[in-house]
Amino acid sequence: MRGKNIIIGICGGIAAYKIPQLVRLLKKRGANVRVALTDGGTRFVSELALATVSGEPVYRKIFPPMDTENMDYTRHITLGEWADALVIAPATANTLAKLTAGLCDDMLSVIFITLRPAKPVLIFPAMDGQMFLSPSVQRNIATLAAQGCTIINPESGELASGLCGLGRMPEPEAILASLEEVLHTTENISPLSGKSVVVTAGPTREKIDGVRFISNYSSGKMGFAVARAAAKRGALVTLITGPVHLDTPPGVKRIDVESAAEMHDAAQKFFRSCSIFIGAAAVADYRPAAPCEGKIKKDAQEMELSLVRNPDILAEFSLQKSSGQLAIGFALEMESDIDNARKKLETKKLDLIAFNFFDHKTAGFEVDTNILTLIENQGTTTELPQLTKESAAERLLDAIEQRCTRT
Repeated sequence: MRGKNIIIGICGGIAAYKIPQLVRLLKKRGANVRVALTDGGTRFVSELALATVSGEPVYRKIFPPMDTENMDYTRHITLGEWADALVIAPATANTLAKLTAGLCDDMLSVIFITLRPAKPVLIFPAMDGQMFLSPSVQRNIATLAAQGCTIINPESGELASGLCGLGRMPEPEAILASLEEVLHTTENISPLSGKSVVVTAGPTREKIDGVRFISNYSSGKMGFAVARAAAKRGALVTLITGPVHLDTPPGVKRIDVESAAEMHDAAQKFFRSCSIFIGAAAVADYRPAAPCEGKIKKDAQEMELSLVRNPDILAEFSLQKSSGQLAIGFALEMESDIDNARKKLETKKLDLIAFNFFDHKTAGFEVDTNILTLIENQGTTTELPQLTKESAAERLLDAIEQRCTRT
């Protein structure tokens, strides 16, 4: 962060009281920080506090007083040129609507317009959960994301209203981490930058009755690590995940599903448009043929359960993909049976498969490390040592980048 020029836009939400701490963290990292404060924001944090921690005047009005000496009367333009990144936190529903419409009636909204195109914008919506989930707010968020803004969804927790749920702005340390990731991505242009990448992650649940299901031990950690690594490299990442207890990686669009059929339906929508499809989910091979809507009673000593095959999402994508698309898979085995991984690579017509050894302790489900062997359909095999899943994901993305540069 040293030497980076950061503008922080503060809107009228209770979470604004956290921003002086964010400014202090940025200053400690060597960043230059300037603050644009909306009228609503002044109700929750003072200009004096922000000016003190930033060492700079706080910007509110577009036009300075005419009697001000040595004032830059086009500062709304020069600030957009000066900044390396714009962080809007907290972002209210009102400000999201203004930014989407292109309105420019305060310094924050003007800076958003004048910021140079290659510079990242991070937006942290914070509001009541029902406000955030309303169709209007979601439409505006989708529009801003489509324009290239990085939207960091709010967290769940205690809200100012006294309710507990979705709507909390992340803590200053998390905001700083997200900013560092995005700046790292923009400064190290990857072959994946701008490409549409779809990642499936986690387990699926196949309903037996209203309270029981068939599933597996997948935690989703590997798939989420892959999604995070791809987003850091500038990819436009869509993460389709089964039921997991993991936070959405910064800059990633998340779609939550439950069953294999739901994951299949969600994934199909991206088969034509995505550049790379990475199937990291542990999708159930079978589902109950006739799930019961209620609860099956324990009336008999035995129960027969008839199962039918689920669709093979990755194989279906591979059959439909064009020459410019890549299909990447995982093959988890409890024995060192790399030949089975090579068979899957061939039969599913994949471009690359990660052979994932599962030993219950250092690799596979639920743990934080993995041991992968990367096998390409062109014959190259790369054995990786035991790594954290984040590091393993980076190595996998390195291999995918190399493949992109060769095609």
